[in-house]
Amino acid sequence: MTADHPDDARPAPETAPRTTDGVSAPGEPTLAEDLLLLLFQPGSGSIAGEGTLYYVLAGAVLADLSLSEKLQTSTGRVGSLVVGAVGDRPPADPLLRTSWEYVASKPRGVQTVLAATGPSLRQPLLDRLVDRGDLRRRTRKTLGLFTSSVLEEGDSGRRARVLGEVRAVLVDRVEPSPRTAALAALLYGSGTMPQLDRDIPWTSPVIARAEELQEGSWGAEASAQAVTRTVTAVVVNSVVAATAALPR
Repeated sequence: MTADHPDDARPAPETAPRTTDGVSAPGEPTLAEDLLLLLFQPGSGSIAGEGTLYYVLAGAVLADLSLSEKLQTSTGRVGSLVVGAVGDRPPADPLLRTSWEYVASKPRGVQTVLAATGPSLRQPLLDRLVDRGDLRRRTRKTLGLFTSSVLEEGDSGRRARVLGEVRAVLVDRVEPSPRTAALAALLYGSGTMPQLDRDIPWTSPVIARAEELQEGSWGAEASAQAVTRTVTAVVVNSVVAATAALPR
């Protein structure tokens, strides 16, 4: 699989904000980085769910904003649910800041935000994963003539750690942190979990647990974060609706 993907070059809608560089990654990995890392398939070097990936990554960014209490939901003019920014201080992370600024200008429908902000996320997120050592790029030649860049798992061990945390929540029903709950819900909402069957069994109990997380049932640790759970559930269910409508 090449690192240059058609989605990266796809022009975003005219209403979409312009993203900044986004390659340098301040602080801890974002939810979107960890989600993309889980979707990476070490055996093939591919990323699961490429056809709907930009919706899923944009949803992870909105969920991250919700977890940091930078996002809220409200009712629009015609009774529809919209998301808007909280506070007047944007996030430090450039990718999170771009989406925050987009909804800070005016509240917007979640589907609108996903479509507007998602198409430009894949490449900078991949660059971050490579910079952190979670993934690495290797150049290879095909037929001795054509050069391409392929992705491989890096040496950081982060994918295994994050996957283990999500598996513990879904399979062993360990009570999750709010972040892990959101990550597991987004992974399930992406529709790609069957492709992770070797690591997370695709069974009825796992599906039932994932659906609980999707609806915001996160356990006692998150009981004080009712607003965050509600906003994240709205985001994840919007991702589910968006990806279900697109070809895979």
